[in-house]
Amino acid sequence: MPQLTLFDLDGTLVDSEVLSNQVLVEVLAEQGLTFSLDEAVKRFRGGKMAESIADVEAHFDCRLSDDFVPHLRRRTAQAFENSLQPIDGALDLLNALNSQMCIASNGPPEKIRLSLTLTGLLPFFGDRLFSAYDVNAWKPDPELFLDAAKRLGVAPSDCAVVEDSLPGIHGGLAAGMTVYALFPNTIPPELPENVTVVRHLSELKAHL
Repeated sequence: MPQLTLFDLDGTLVDSEVLSNQVLVEVLAEQGLTFSLDEAVKRFRGGKMAESIADVEAHFDCRLSDDFVPHLRRRTAQAFENSLQPIDGALDLLNALNSQMCIASNGPPEKIRLSLTLTGLLPFFGDRLFSAYDVNAWKPDPELFLDAAKRLGVAPSDCAVVEDSLPGIHGGLAAGMTVYALFPNTIPPELPENVTVVRHLSELKAHL
């Protein structure tokens, strides 16, 4: 059993991927830029905000305004406050685990804390919240995972990573950690072979 479980947040513990991409689609549409929700989720799931914005600008051959990201983050926070829910099975899983656990997310610290607070999951993690913005390295770079493990005094080989996106999965593997991938529906064909796929968070109890 792992000594430390590092959970991704968006799409893994909180049901935010579709919600946040829906806001992105709406904000882009207000500027005459049309993305379908399915396309947005496929393109931007688990990615870095700056890279997502660069992708949008390249796709539409445009330059978004300097206040686009701050405006998008405000709209997303409002949507979270109105609708964000934990992923089915998250509360039961966290209640069942006895080993140490933390959050390791590509999102900014304020978004991490807001999401956990709104869904009632913050008490499970306390201050063990690690953001790519703090180490200036985003998944699939393994630095976020390695930094979290080092700070908590656990060797990478004794860590498990729970992810729902390919960037996070590749980052966990590069860190030398055991990786569990949450894919309730379609499994990406490019998923690495040395990853354990689970369809529901309840399946993780036996592993963690």
